[in-house]
Amino acid sequence: MFFNSLRITSFRNLKDAEIFTGAKDVFLVGENGQGKSNFLEALYFCAYASSFRAIRDSEMACNDKKDFCAQVKLSESANDDILVKIENGKKSILINGKIVNDRKEMLSIAPCIIFCHEDMEFVNGTPERRRWFFDQSLSLYDPVYLDDLRRYRRVLKSRNTLLKDFSQRKTQENPEQVLDVLDPQLAMYGFKLMEKRKKAVQDFSDVFGPLYEEVSGISGISVQYTQSWKDKTEDEIVSHLHQKRQAELAAGLSLTGPHRDRYVFTQILQGNITDFTVKASTGQRRLLALLLRTAQARLYSSQTRQNPVLLLDDVLLEMDGKKRRKFLSVLPGYDQAFYTFLPEEPYHQYRKDDTLIYFVKEGELSV
Repeated sequence: MFFNSLRITSFRNLKDAEIFTGAKDVFLVGENGQGKSNFLEALYFCAYASSFRAIRDSEMACNDKKDFCAQVKLSESANDDILVKIENGKKSILINGKIVNDRKEMLSIAPCIIFCHEDMEFVNGTPERRRWFFDQSLSLYDPVYLDDLRRYRRVLKSRNTLLKDFSQRKTQENPEQVLDVLDPQLAMYGFKLMEKRKKAVQDFSDVFGPLYEEVSGISGISVQYTQSWKDKTEDEIVSHLHQKRQAELAAGLSLTGPHRDRYVFTQILQGNITDFTVKASTGQRRLLALLLRTAQARLYSSQTRQNPVLLLDDVLLEMDGKKRRKFLSVLPGYDQAFYTFLPEEPYHQYRKDDTLIYFVKEGELSV
């Protein structure tokens, strides 16, 4: 997949324009706050109809606007495009002029892997952020997993609402009968998620561990997946939920399940498994976050036989020259890559003969 051009209207600080992007490597050079990251965000918005910054859609509009849009052409054909727009607070997605009602349909059309500062949350952040990353990794190549994840979340939401209402005495009705219906559904979808997560985390570690060692020289790194419902069959999960019922009714929420699973980055030292992030330096953690995305892209390509578009937002800035060269040497296969650089960075060292370079100032791109 290849972004041939991007058209933006009222998107953040970017000037309304259609920008040609028809090169395998595109460099965006400019000072901070000029619009480089916003340009990558517009591309990502076209790929997934959301921002990689975990914000509300309205925050992507230009300051004095409410409606905005972004559109990419995937080839030189006028009818091969993705348009995502917000009008009167409503989001619309059109692929080749046809309305798309489920964002899942976009996953196989314009897969993008974003490398950005927010990725540090997968290393230093909450267990929820790590679950989000690995759920995203699986969903990129397994739409059935995404369906099961959605179904699990719907059942979980219904269950939590019931438990909360009962614990806060908003209802006097006995919730037992409804829980008897919801629990087997939660167990069924949760079991499916766990089975795929176990397989995926092993596949991910097989890629990630050697990758981290190649760039950093540190061996024994892997990802450990800890299930909330460890080593249980569906029937055993239902029984487990029944045993936990009184505690959950008192707490007002579901206390166990895949929504509480954990992922930990570990290292084997002298035969012992330790939490690598506890003792890792800031630089080692930053590299961990970068290579998580690299492994994500490699795993996607191995599963789909397709290459993604890479969006790299200032990822080389905090590396020394040796680390930069190593990181660039292990980049996954890609159909197209967009990089952002500060003017003082040695971006000319990384350009190729056909690299397209734009200079970004006050939201406007120029060659």
